[in-house]
Amino acid sequence: MKRISLLLLSLSAIFLFSACGRTQNPTDDITVRVAALRGPTAIGLLHMMETTEHEFELLGAPIEVAPLLALGQVDVAAVPSHLASVFYNQMEGSVQALAVVTLGVLHIVDMTGEVQTVSDLAGRTIYSIEGATPEFALNYVLRHNGLIPGEDVFVEFYSEPTMVAAALETGLAEIALLPEPFVSTVLARIDGLRLALDLTEEWNRVQPDYGLIMSVVIARRDFLEKNPAVVAAFMEEYARSIAYMTSGTAEAAQLAVDYGLVPNINVALQALPRTHMVFINGETMKRNLLGFYRVLYDENPASIGGRLPDEDFFFIP
Repeated sequence: MKRISLLLLSLSAIFLFSACGRTQNPTDDITVRVAALRGPTAIGLLHMMETTEHEFELLGAPIEVAPLLALGQVDVAAVPSHLASVFYNQMEGSVQALAVVTLGVLHIVDMTGEVQTVSDLAGRTIYSIEGATPEFALNYVLRHNGLIPGEDVFVEFYSEPTMVAAALETGLAEIALLPEPFVSTVLARIDGLRLALDLTEEWNRVQPDYGLIMSVVIARRDFLEKNPAVVAAFMEEYARSIAYMTSGTAEAAQLAVDYGLVPNINVALQALPRTHMVFINGETMKRNLLGFYRVLYDENPASIGGRLPDEDFFFIP
């Protein structure tokens, strides 16, 4: 794993403490260690990676994150939404959720030209990502359209979206479920490949109450308790970074190219608007994320670690 540490701009958030009647910068000399998965989960961090002294690791697979958190080697991690709950349950409540940072970014792409609705997937094989939110969201949409995975629809799972993209490029796969920016990348590379279904739209048809939440930022509880001002400054920086990356500018798109998340700026300009980056924290995060977890729990309790997270999972500033 390659550690990306860019020392370009020190933290500058200044907090007012009414109790002592003076200002101070409580973030001096504290660097936040951040892990994120390559792909849509990491895109919102890119501007922060350019402009702060925090340390960042971009990882290829979700299973790489848990050991880093458990061993205290990272303080904050941007992870698939279901894994945030899994980590909380498996690590005895030692992590908390800070914010939702991406919503639905999943699309079904098709080489056959025959997939117009979810029903058209009957009898087909879909290539997708195993053990992550895409798997559970796909199963949920299929079942609520009367299709049983493994019986009516067959799914070939891979551990990483790059492997799914490779299956499309080699002709092994004709239909695949991928997140942005991989969708825009394969559409640009493969003649005849088309965007068939937006899984977010299909999710909303069968589950209108709670959106398809893809990525959540979590932090170690002990780090939060020891460094509340640092965390507050970090979250402000994160929100600014996401705002920059959703600005639609060529400069923002170029960052995605520079960090190797997309192959060129044309693909980046297509992918970023469909990445649905957001920054939702506080009570709004809690309400929406808990509702989403209830949907996943009803579908498959194991998907969120066997039980709904407790109230103290949600970090409310």
